Amino acid sequence: MLKIGQLIAPAVLLGMCVAAQGQDARQLVEQAVRTELAADAADHSCWIYYDVDRKPDSSVKQWVAETHSGTLDRVLDKNGQRVAKAEARSQMESFARDTAARAKQRTSGEHDDKQAAEMLKTLPQAFLWSETGTEDGDVVLHFKPNPQFHPPTYQSRVFAAMEGDMKVDRSQHRIVSLKGRMIHDVRFFGGLLGYLKAGGSFDVERRETGQGEWQITETHVHIQGHALLFKNISEEEDEEKSKFKPLPENISLAEAERELLAQTS
Repeated sequence: MLKIGQLIAPAVLLGMCVAAQGQDARQLVEQAVRTELAADAADHSCWIYYDVDRKPDSSVKQWVAETHSGTLDRVLDKNGQRVAKAEARSQMESFARDTAARAKQRTSGEHDDKQAAEMLKTLPQAFLWSETGTEDGDVVLHFKPNPQFHPPTYQSRVFAAMEGDMKVDRSQHRIVSLKGRMIHDVRFFGGLLGYLKAGGSFDVERRETGQGEWQITETHVHIQGHALLFKNISEEEDEEKSKFKPLPENISLAEAERELLAQTS
């Protein structure tokens, strides 16, 4: 006759293995988060790239140049209408002269960067992680909401309502992609300040564009609902960035404009 201990032991060992796998997966996430935050803090690079951004009520095709004085956009096509080079030049020069517009862009960018860093820091705690395999040499980690996590902000409430997968470059500990789907509705003050419906999804893809330099190359957000809290976040958007080329770190706005005007569509 089997003893109780013999019956329980396999289940205990299985539980220990699952817990260990979860711990190992979380350690991979923690390492990736530390690497991303350190890389971002040390990154002073500037880039020029081609950008296609589509929303339900607008679409833009443009070249974008980053400088430490501001980011310039040379619009090629807006809502299907070609934008003449002279008009694009005028828009860029107007922005370069407008110190208030550049200050507003800088403040908005700093706010978004801070918010992204805070969300990144919550990844290990907000979800339960498990390693599910590899894909093209990258480790695939599945995440689902951690019932013990209490979201500190409205944004993290939305984040913590997601389930999905994250791919990590194992050698560099860099995040390759992050895909999630909302598994339940999120309401703010009973819906008075907005609500987001279950079933919405997001997909962020990243690639190495230079030696140790990683960039977001695709963003796909499709969330149903309405939230007054997220005025700076489109709930329906598909954006693709390509043709990345490095620019000098000390490039001026005038030099960036010349680079943009030299690009072919």
